[in-house]
Amino acid sequence: MALKCGIVGLPNVGKSTLFNAISTGKALAANYPFATKEPNIGMITVPDDRLDMLSELVQPQSLLPTTVEIVDIAGLIKGASQGEGLGNQFLANIRETDAIIHVVRCFQDDNVVHVDGSVDPVRDKQVIDIELQLKDLDTVEKAFQKAQRNAKSMEKSAIKALEILTILKDTLEAGNSARAADIPKEDMPFVKEMNLLTNKPILYVCNVDEMSAKDGNEMVNKLKEHIKDEQAEVMIVSAAIEEEISTLESVEERKEFLAEMGLDRSGTEKLIQKAYDLLNLITYFTAGVKEVRAWTVKRGSTAPQAAGVIHTDFEKGFIRAEVIKYDDFVSLRSEQAVKEAGKMNVEGKEYIVEDGDIMHFRFNV
Repeated sequence: MALKCGIVGLPNVGKSTLFNAISTGKALAANYPFATKEPNIGMITVPDDRLDMLSELVQPQSLLPTTVEIVDIAGLIKGASQGEGLGNQFLANIRETDAIIHVVRCFQDDNVVHVDGSVDPVRDKQVIDIELQLKDLDTVEKAFQKAQRNAKSMEKSAIKALEILTILKDTLEAGNSARAADIPKEDMPFVKEMNLLTNKPILYVCNVDEMSAKDGNEMVNKLKEHIKDEQAEVMIVSAAIEEEISTLESVEERKEFLAEMGLDRSGTEKLIQKAYDLLNLITYFTAGVKEVRAWTVKRGSTAPQAAGVIHTDFEKGFIRAEVIKYDDFVSLRSEQAVKEAGKMNVEGKEYIVEDGDIMHFRFNV
């Protein structure tokens, strides 16, 4: 799928270090502002224990996990919405993403310079917020002026557009993000078409020192308190730890290292799963002796849409889908046993794919 997350934040908060640890891309991680100027693009493999279990049961020739695209966007600074620090270019890069991972520095280190001279996660987060909000306000105000002219026609659609834009304008002028606007559900398609920066789903990632990787610290607590009323999540990661883990070659070495740090899973794994959820994605599987593979679809996708992810011909010529629930497959240990137990369902075009479905498509082109 073409969906992607963008990593944003002030310069020198650990974005590129984190990006390098979780993806196939390689960004320059340096101790000075704007080490990253062009967006770096990488693919992240989505960890899924279910894929390993299916592989164990089916014993396929190959195993293919699903992936999500991630973009490391250059550090924003105060004044970015007015073009400061190549701000217009960087904001345009954010607009092209479907969700935002906002990395906030929550560690003290005199050896790592801060663009504002001191570490304050709430202030730093607000700097980014304000720049994104100002850019959105500019977009909304232009649309608002046009809507005012159109509304003179008294056409229903023009009046409705003006109503929605008024709510958005008031929300942004009050210093809030567009996602906080009280917009009726039926009007959200109009808002989505505007592709506002502050309407994108967001995850705040607190980059902490190694000692705070498990439970966080006071800076993390302050940030959590600050965003408690936002439609957003917070997670803790130590980019330094993730960078070290990424250099370890074996699974055993990584597990041993995590155990020493008192962690059950790497921050990278947690972050990837959060990013996946942030994009409102689910996974379905195809399982055969040649290949066990995970596929990504948007939550709410129909069976033909899921088939189209494999090949457009599958969607065009869709006849039916044979669906096995993951738990049934695991408990009965094979596709044949599932069939004999009457647990394989035949579904048509209206079927909504569920996370973990194991699917086989019948089609005719």
